[in-house]
Amino acid sequence: MSRTPEQHLREVDPALGAIIDAVGPLHHTPAEDRFVELANAIVSQQLSLKSAATIWGRFELLGPVTPEAILSLSEESMRGVGLSGAKTRYVRDLALHVADGRLDLHALDVLDDEEVIVALTQVKGIGRWTAEMFLIFALDRPDVLALDDAGLQRAAGWLLGCERPASREELSAAGERWAPHRSTASRYLWASLGNAPAG
Repeated sequence: MSRTPEQHLREVDPALGAIIDAVGPLHHTPAEDRFVELANAIVSQQLSLKSAATIWGRFELLGPVTPEAILSLSEESMRGVGLSGAKTRYVRDLALHVADGRLDLHALDVLDDEEVIVALTQVKGIGRWTAEMFLIFALDRPDVLALDDAGLQRAAGWLLGCERPASREELSAAGERWAPHRSTASRYLWASLGNAPAG
């Protein structure tokens, strides 16, 4: 019988195992609509969870969150619900990429993680971090570690006994032990801080 990700992580990293035991079981359901997930990620960037939820709720009231519907919206209506000029352009660029076939969100399943990141970052406003969150939360990829995530760096610093957030290099080295379940490790580290990324 194969080990669960949690069992593996407890064995290779007892300190992380203690976090897993303290947090308790985590349940995750991959996103039902990948386009909505990406549009929400763009809208939510650099906002508090509360502000992001408010603006996203207003945005949804404009109509269905589909590429075609978004491309039919005026810039004024999108700005009117709280999107910045930049985010308005980014959401429209995502809609264009999907509508014209440059980004096939269902074809991502056959790509490896780095290929998915390359495909997604062709869209304005989607950087590596957003693509990594999409891999973890929307595609349910098992072995993703976002080395530039501030929350993971903070949690890993505590895990490693540092008086500061872990460096990118320290987080990467710790992650070598957690493979091939670095996504699960990430979820528990975020949960230990109480601030899992929106998604």
